[in-house]
Amino acid sequence: MKSVKLNALDGTPIEFINQVVGQGSLKDCYFSPDPSYVVLFYREKQDHDTFERLKKITGTYRQGIFTQAGGDYWQDKFCWPSHVLQHEGRLGLVCPSYDPRYLFTWGSVNQDMFKLKGREKEGKWFASARHRARLLDPREKGDWLKYFRICILLSRSVRRMHAIGLAHSDLSYKNVLIDPVTGSAVIVDVDGLVVPNLYPPQVLGTPDFIAPEVMASNHLAFHDPTRKLPSRQSDQHALAVLIYMYLLYRHPLRGRKVHDPDNPELDEKLAMGDKALFIEHNSDLSNRPNLNDVHPAELPWIDVSRLPAAKLLGPYLYPLVERAFVVGLHQPELRPSADEWEHALVKTVDLLQPCPNPDCEQKWFVFDNTLKPVCPFCQNPFKGLLPVLNFYYARKPGIYSQENYRLMVYHNQYLYPWHVNRQIFANEKLSPDQIKPVGYFVWHQGAWWLVNQTLPDLWDKESDCAIPPGQRVMLKEGGKLLLSREEGGRLAMVQLVQGN
Repeated sequence: MKSVKLNALDGTPIEFINQVVGQGSLKDCYFSPDPSYVVLFYREKQDHDTFERLKKITGTYRQGIFTQAGGDYWQDKFCWPSHVLQHEGRLGLVCPSYDPRYLFTWGSVNQDMFKLKGREKEGKWFASARHRARLLDPREKGDWLKYFRICILLSRSVRRMHAIGLAHSDLSYKNVLIDPVTGSAVIVDVDGLVVPNLYPPQVLGTPDFIAPEVMASNHLAFHDPTRKLPSRQSDQHALAVLIYMYLLYRHPLRGRKVHDPDNPELDEKLAMGDKALFIEHNSDLSNRPNLNDVHPAELPWIDVSRLPAAKLLGPYLYPLVERAFVVGLHQPELRPSADEWEHALVKTVDLLQPCPNPDCEQKWFVFDNTLKPVCPFCQNPFKGLLPVLNFYYARKPGIYSQENYRLMVYHNQYLYPWHVNRQIFANEKLSPDQIKPVGYFVWHQGAWWLVNQTLPDLWDKESDCAIPPGQRVMLKEGGKLLLSREEGGRLAMVQLVQGN
């Protein structure tokens, strides 16, 4: 097959094989002899604004993310275009090739009837209980902890885009590839980024993820000042929908309510627009899913009484769910930011407990601070002693206040610097030393122990003695462990919950 050689606008030599190997809604994809990148050409002629937008995206905005301190972290979090091309009257882009982990390895069940093997792992295959149950090979599904990691990475990436003044405008499971096996995520199709007051959105968004105010006003002229266009606030709605669906495998707004039985198009516009209603709304139950009208493969996830978000997601995430789908659903300025989602997700991961049932598909559950913890997915009770570290911080020297932050302990669980000091947060800014564990927990000879690996100041306040690196301390009910004497250092109060 003939190879085409040309220079990008910045003079970089580019080569591609002149055969279309894939098509999106707007662009054709061509392979390159260099497997690290592909070339995409728009099928239709693009206007001057699009040309200028792409130059900014591959120039100033790309530099704003990748050439700053810590920019290497983002290389595999975005499939970000690197060069702009023009060839035979068509506008094109050079983009990184997808990492193989974002392509299906095993395909679907039923002899891969949906031809998933080798295709991109779009989030839609993983965010629907029906798709998961009927189509996905179990080896592709991952476990619940991996979906938390995916949501953290996604929130972090959206937060980074918003921090430099950009909005994605079409954030959806079509434009996010995930790998639940490794807990990885990458945002793709970033060539349509919105810059307020400079580059308007090219699309409304993807159904299921279009914000209600955008959906409700899409009949107005594009330049009508009362029309709401995709923006950072609509990204916040789409991000909330993605997180809800990745963790609960159901859509937060698609319930039983019908607004216009005679006009499906108007019914959809109302259900996702002016009349959008959270399926788990506490006082208005009219949009609860009708369990008699769902596919069996959607159960038990679609049963919001059996698996309510408030019970499954815990004390940090569920308040954000309420803000996103009750308080902020029709008041965009009140929606949680990507930064808030990231913080809540990280804290919730510290509440996760492995399910004792080896056959539990989710493998993990959020500890709900009950005296008899039970996995909500398989109803298997935890047996034995379950340690919890409740964190306190020093308001003044020697005076500690509760922080509303805790760490669940399980065998071979690690203690990290961000647990020890409240001034350290688990994000992309961690230094190489800060990503290393400083201690670990083990169940040994009928007791729970914290083994100090590198903490210089670990102190058992009950026995009033130091626990130097290489030594261990038993976790006892009511025990107090000073983790660090540095500014921001935490005190951990030990709580032992007796399982069934």
